[in-house]
Amino acid sequence: MEEMNWKQLLATKRWGYESRKMDDQHDARSEFQRDYDRLIFSSPFRRLQNKTQVFPLPGSVFVHNRLTHSLEVASVGRSLGRIFYNKIKNEHTDIDREIPCMQEVGNIISAACLSHDLGNPAFGHSGESAISSYFTDGAGGQYEQLVTKAEWADLIHFEGNANALRILTHPFTGKDEHGFALTYGTLAAIVKYPCASVNVNGQYHHRKKYGFFQSEQGVFDKIAQELGLLSEAENSNVYKRHPLVYLVEAADDICYNIIDLEDAHRLNMLSYEVVEQLLLPLCLDDQLKGRLEKLGDLDSRVSLLRAKAINTLIGACAAVFVEEQTRILNGTFDSALMDAIANDLRDAMRNIADISIKQIYNAPAVVQIEVAGYKVMNGLLEEFIPAYLKPAKTKYDTKLLALMPKQFHAKQEDTYSKIQSVLDFVSGMTDLYAVELYRKIKGISFPSLD
Repeated sequence: MEEMNWKQLLATKRWGYESRKMDDQHDARSEFQRDYDRLIFSSPFRRLQNKTQVFPLPGSVFVHNRLTHSLEVASVGRSLGRIFYNKIKNEHTDIDREIPCMQEVGNIISAACLSHDLGNPAFGHSGESAISSYFTDGAGGQYEQLVTKAEWADLIHFEGNANALRILTHPFTGKDEHGFALTYGTLAAIVKYPCASVNVNGQYHHRKKYGFFQSEQGVFDKIAQELGLLSEAENSNVYKRHPLVYLVEAADDICYNIIDLEDAHRLNMLSYEVVEQLLLPLCLDDQLKGRLEKLGDLDSRVSLLRAKAINTLIGACAAVFVEEQTRILNGTFDSALMDAIANDLRDAMRNIADISIKQIYNAPAVVQIEVAGYKVMNGLLEEFIPAYLKPAKTKYDTKLLALMPKQFHAKQEDTYSKIQSVLDFVSGMTDLYAVELYRKIKGISFPSLD
């Protein structure tokens, strides 16, 4: 059976600069460390600090936002990569000579983890639903006949994962025409669902959602061909995942499941006793009870439980990744690593998920921001999309579009490209900016010169 190979999968070639000679190993930073640095200093990454993770922002009690979540996911991802490399190194002592970039898997994963939420709009996942609902249930339905079936599927199922690849590779007006010029290896590790929206099929884990818009189909095709990603026999436009995607996904799964409990405890949504009961089965430390009893501060107890639980899950997911190497490389492993860990650990994670759905994700404060997000996102789209698409613009349209930076104005004249340009603008907004702009253009509040 055909397999992907690590030497090709870890290509250092950069998007848009394919002919440029890569710097040698004696430089202070590897090519993949440069990817990490480019991302962490970027504007889209900084904006994550004002994008909702789960709980409303800002508040008097610290809770995670998209930025702190992404940093923590990157930390866990690096650990997963190092564990994998160390195990491979122990089994194949010549691995650094045979595949020089194998030692970089931790850096590739951490860079991909930094960018895994770059495409998510304001107001958490409800922001994605709000954008989609504008086209399915709102005024956006009028544009269905003006785009292709595949393009319409993109619009009615707006996907933050696909938007991340667009942000990193799209030639925005006035910006570098090659986007962030990241390495092919890092870009592939970001795409959790390597298919288009028309190929989504919930029966397959790698097709549960989609990973690129129609506008970036050619981008991902080129990346896949360069890295030797396998495609499905019945559909050459649907690919098997880059192996490191599994570790990026595991890092995200570990962090949001465990850390949402920590935030819920800080906000008095879950008692310490409930959090302890949920996390202890994941800690696997006979001495832990004694250590917890010595800590008088409950937040410190939760932090210790969180650290121990994350450590256990990192080890468990890394072990599955190593054990399933053959199936991962030949594309027959179709599951999240978290779904393949030991039954007792998986059961503990399901208990956490059940409690989180009942007592965290459906809490009034969380639901309120989701509802507000629908109103704000729909309100912005119903103003900007018609104004941008009208061939003959009114004075109001012209004034309104002056608020949309030039970088988001489309170079193409087709309806799909123009709609995408408005979505680039709106989806990139922080929660606070989206609310403020909505209030001002709707006349709810009056702009000041402060």
